[in-house]
Amino acid sequence: MCGIVAYTGSREACHLILKGLKRLEYRGYDSSGIALLENGELNIYKKKGKVADLESQLSEKPFSATTGIGHTRWATHGEPNDVNAHPHFSNNRRLAIIHNGIIENYAAIKQNLTQKGHVFHSDTDTEVLIHFIEDIQQETGNALEAAVRLALKEVVGAYAIVVMSADHPGQLIAARKGSPLVIGIGENEYFFASDATPIIEYTKNVVYLDDYEVATVNQGKLSIRNLDSTETVPYIQLLEMELDTIEKGGYDHFMIKEIFEQPRSIADSMRGRLRAADMHLQLGGLNNYLEKLACAERIILVGCGTSWHAGLVAEYLFEELARINVEVEYASEFRYRNPVIRENDMVIAISQSGETADTLAAIELAKSKGATIFGVCNVVGSSIARATHAGAYTHAGPEIGVASTKAFTAQVTVLTLIAIAVARRKNTISEETYRQLLGALEAIPGKVEKVFEHASRIKEIAYIFTYARNFIYLGRGFNFPVALEGALKLKEISYIHAEGYPAAEMKHGPIALIDEDMPVVFLATRDSSYEKIVSNIQEVKARRGRVIAIVTEGDTLIPEMVDFVIEVPEVHEILTPLVSVIPLQLLSYYIAVMRGRNVDQPRNLAKSVTVE
Repeated sequence: MCGIVAYTGSREACHLILKGLKRLEYRGYDSSGIALLENGELNIYKKKGKVADLESQLSEKPFSATTGIGHTRWATHGEPNDVNAHPHFSNNRRLAIIHNGIIENYAAIKQNLTQKGHVFHSDTDTEVLIHFIEDIQQETGNALEAAVRLALKEVVGAYAIVVMSADHPGQLIAARKGSPLVIGIGENEYFFASDATPIIEYTKNVVYLDDYEVATVNQGKLSIRNLDSTETVPYIQLLEMELDTIEKGGYDHFMIKEIFEQPRSIADSMRGRLRAADMHLQLGGLNNYLEKLACAERIILVGCGTSWHAGLVAEYLFEELARINVEVEYASEFRYRNPVIRENDMVIAISQSGETADTLAAIELAKSKGATIFGVCNVVGSSIARATHAGAYTHAGPEIGVASTKAFTAQVTVLTLIAIAVARRKNTISEETYRQLLGALEAIPGKVEKVFEHASRIKEIAYIFTYARNFIYLGRGFNFPVALEGALKLKEISYIHAEGYPAAEMKHGPIALIDEDMPVVFLATRDSSYEKIVSNIQEVKARRGRVIAIVTEGDTLIPEMVDFVIEVPEVHEILTPLVSVIPLQLLSYYIAVMRGRNVDQPRNLAKSVTVE
């Protein structure tokens, strides 16, 4: 879960790479480093901490190098410090490498190389890999590109790497397996990065490397080969991303910007797919698989974190509307069980980045058992988009804040569209219900805008609970996954312990925690569980709990019972998560800011979990 940036061309590389690392810092921020080719020598500069710490260290140094590699790290092997930061030298210091992923058999390789006299200076698997490449080059006499390919045939694990050599100015060699890597193609210049955000400022022409491909830039030319040296023709794609989507745009943090972008990102997730006026609903990626979904005996949804919560919402949607049996699985557990998967099962894999390692492994497991895989992800050209049989992009735009906000509502929107389309195909909903749902869904962006009118009130409530040590979030039906998501957001960015539960489960254990110091957030919108939620609130108040209730506008009963109220517009019950989650995102954000947390880069977390 690290960020890679590399450049070769005519521009000054150091400044360009540092800027790119800042844009990738959401992928890891334990340490960072840069390697530059200067006067025939490789020089590495690296620093524990944020990219700004590295930039400060380099601010007084004059650089003219036009080839370099850079890295921002989220530690896996070796603690975060200056020594373990990337890039890493080979034994003779003529090669340098940056790496995202894990080399699982590094210990055996390291032992063999140590016996040959190699001296290691870090605790990382990455340093072992570059020593291994150097050893193969020396033993075989092959060119560096061939040595890289031979080394990668021997390693076990996941990787995205870029290698540079002091002996070959202007040459960069990159490869991937299981970790993303994109190449930007400019005018006689090339950019390498973990995603497109560092590249978009300079070019929109990109190539997404596939697994087991090795890309070499040498003397201004790009060639791509697989590990067996068979050359492939690069498929150049045009980026749809715009530069302003990855800038803060005047907001204090990316997270609050992305929260307020949700009316647009939800609308973009429906754009071209939904027109309520003429009852049009069509997702291009679904066309060839709608019948199979409609006939499926079971749908299995897999995801991690926030994406798993979106899958829980979809479980309610598919069962309510399409009457299909649904199971929702943590991808990280699914892949290590021996799950029963049949050929007529449909698996829907959900991931914001499209690179989540556990979800990718779950996809491969399900494919090996003959299931059909449909992907829901946000990043065009991502690994999940390529690994699935079909899919739908959420079109939420880049999400830089580590804690997902607009990704969740975009995923729920797309999953709702799919569920409605399948229900319509199965005739499990009437034409009138179909019409109502399309109209209600089309109105959601405006409803979300109305929630923002209460932002100042939410901020006041956040101030009161800034010093809380624990929270409980409770919901029923469609709001139960929202309770889980609200608790996750709070713990991710404020470091307050929070738990989400089905409201009815409170008296089966969590009620023991209730006292006057325990804030309890109730998802209490007016729906089919309303009366039950009212009873649950009374149970908490009887034990002197402090209740924050998310209620439907105009509710007069619950406000008389609770301590604090946040209103949301009335929506169709199945669409409730799209509006009820917004106040919880804002509450978490304001509490975290008031506690002095780095909400965009919370400790120990990274945006794209590309390792196990």
